Amino acid sequence: MKAYYHLPGLFEFYRLYRVFLPLFATHREYFYDWCEIGSIYGAPADCLWGGGRVGFGDARPEDAATLTQEYGISACLTFSNSLLRQEHLADRKCNALCSLFEKNGPAENGVIIHSDLLLRYLREKYPGFYLVSSTTKVLREFGQFEKEISRDEFRYVVPDFRLNREFDRLNGLTEGLKQKAVFLCNECCWFDCPDRKACYENVSRKNLGEDCAEHVCASPEASRGYRFSDAMRNPGFIGIEDIRDIYLKNGFSHFKIEGRGLGSAVVLEFLLYYMTRPEYQLKVREEIYLDSSLDLF
Repeated sequence: MKAYYHLPGLFEFYRLYRVFLPLFATHREYFYDWCEIGSIYGAPADCLWGGGRVGFGDARPEDAATLTQEYGISACLTFSNSLLRQEHLADRKCNALCSLFEKNGPAENGVIIHSDLLLRYLREKYPGFYLVSSTTKVLREFGQFEKEISRDEFRYVVPDFRLNREFDRLNGLTEGLKQKAVFLCNECCWFDCPDRKACYENVSRKNLGEDCAEHVCASPEASRGYRFSDAMRNPGFIGIEDIRDIYLKNGFSHFKIEGRGLGSAVVLEFLLYYMTRPEYQLKVREEIYLDSSLDLF
């Protein structure tokens, strides 16, 4: 079995992928032969339907669509706003994005969603997309996740990262359901956080343009921000040894790398760690860093 990585920043890190994807396509010897790119996900700045993170992607949608089309990679629009109302469905920008990406090249494209209202709208108006149930639903109880992953509307479901190690119950899923699970690998959020859903709702309000106070993170280490080294110590962290030796062997193939709100340099470290053979990591890093078109910091 192969691991399929769902990578962050379709619009946010377009310039990084414009350099990385040619390397991945033409120098497969640099990368593990047991992994592939399942999709690249994201949303442009000022995207009403956006969720999870406040979008800052500045790439032209046409450029992002062309890039994924050229390399036959699935593009996945992150439309996981949890607070959408009927009037929001008419948003011209989001509908234009759907029209552009729905049928764009050899790879089937998808939409990550939270709202069942948006789900019904997309299935009726843009049936060419596959749908992904967002981790912003915070399905922390295994029974909730099991119910969600059994829904026919979704090709994939991203459980709360705190279910990543529930192997006694995960391994009891049918083979079909195992192929629908997409595990969030590198979450840095406090494992005991009681406010994760409220945090996501705060982001949804901001994307809707509502005047709302900043969400105050209760994590004891909130002031440190995201650090990959901290994420590696998280009880829910999934490393490459876990993927190869546990998840793949038990029938799970899909893994999501977070990072839309981070910088290109940090996302590059994810690509190196999860996809690149150690003996080639410096070479890939140099190829990326020496590209004059990139501002990695």
